[in-house]
Amino acid sequence: MVSVQKRFWILIGLVTISGFSQGMLLPLLAVILEQNGTSTSLNGLHATGIYIGILVASPFMEKPLQKVGYKPVILIGGALVCASLALFPIWESLWFWFMLRITIGIGDQMLHFGTQTWITSTSSAQNRGRSIAFYGLFFSVGFTLGPLMTNLLSIHIALPFIVSACLSATVWGTMWWVGNEWPERETTSAHANSSLKRFAQAARYAWVAFLPPLTYGFLEATLHGIFPVYGMRLGHDVNMLSVIIPCFAAGSLLSQIPLGTLSDHIGRKKVILMVVSLGSIAFLAAGWLEHSTVWLFILFTFAGICVGSLYSLGISYMTDILPRQLLPAGNIMCGMAFSIGSIAGPFLTGVLLDAIPGISFFYVLVALLLLVLTATLLKSEPAVIEHET
Repeated sequence: MVSVQKRFWILIGLVTISGFSQGMLLPLLAVILEQNGTSTSLNGLHATGIYIGILVASPFMEKPLQKVGYKPVILIGGALVCASLALFPIWESLWFWFMLRITIGIGDQMLHFGTQTWITSTSSAQNRGRSIAFYGLFFSVGFTLGPLMTNLLSIHIALPFIVSACLSATVWGTMWWVGNEWPERETTSAHANSSLKRFAQAARYAWVAFLPPLTYGFLEATLHGIFPVYGMRLGHDVNMLSVIIPCFAAGSLLSQIPLGTLSDHIGRKKVILMVVSLGSIAFLAAGWLEHSTVWLFILFTFAGICVGSLYSLGISYMTDILPRQLLPAGNIMCGMAFSIGSIAGPFLTGVLLDAIPGISFFYVLVALLLLVLTATLLKSEPAVIEHET
């Protein structure tokens, strides 16, 4: 079996390929459905399939993990993703593809939950932020590279799915060389047999740590789903918008490791407050300068540098707060918070823009960040529980 260090990089590889498949499906299916004459609203609803799958699977993840361990959960999740990607070319049907999207969401949740909990449970307090920053960094790398597969549509509609399925299967295969482990179980508590009570405990102690993943999901989905429409209404060229939007992800690639390392030294809460404050300033400035393409390039990149690491920072913060036996529940709730933000973001932003036509798209994002900033400031610093390594 592989060493602990090699296991870490195998888990990171699985996270990368998961980000790659998600990053590919969003624009790829949007383009195919648009070419087939699917309405914009239905296209957007179709895109929620992955997040619906994540939410459906989340409440049922903890018990199987406790029973069979990390490896089987990760292998089953990876197999669902690989099989679903391979099935897309079989039948070009709106509802069949929607069900495959849901299945990929379930598989991704199993994969992310297993890898995320394994990494958080085995990372020391001294390097936890850096380890989880690598997790967020490589997911972002995969998510950024995924849209490039859309170019393969010019060769054949099935090619992007086949290539992605083969890449996923190759990385998934490396997991067979990893030995299995089980999460620490709570044997003395009356809550040990109740997942619902464990979720309630995790929410009670670490709710403030779930706000960054929710915020990141809201921002990512809204910037990809609503800003292109808003940008076109401002008169920006579509091709230029397709270059501006990835600047947010590019900015997050630059800051994941530095911010994760910084949070190890000065504390998660201080770093979260800092990046949310700077992100608010970036989006406020974007609202003032939204007609300038150059400034949008600069501010999207700066915003990504600031708030593009919120998901990994939230996971690190949650891991600091919760005892090890509650980490599976905490990791599930981080994923659920991200999914809720991803689903709610485009919908709520669209409703607000329709209800208040004169408001800037960016001011909605500023309002969200200010709410998170206020809640984090008002929440007293939780007692940090050290974990054994």
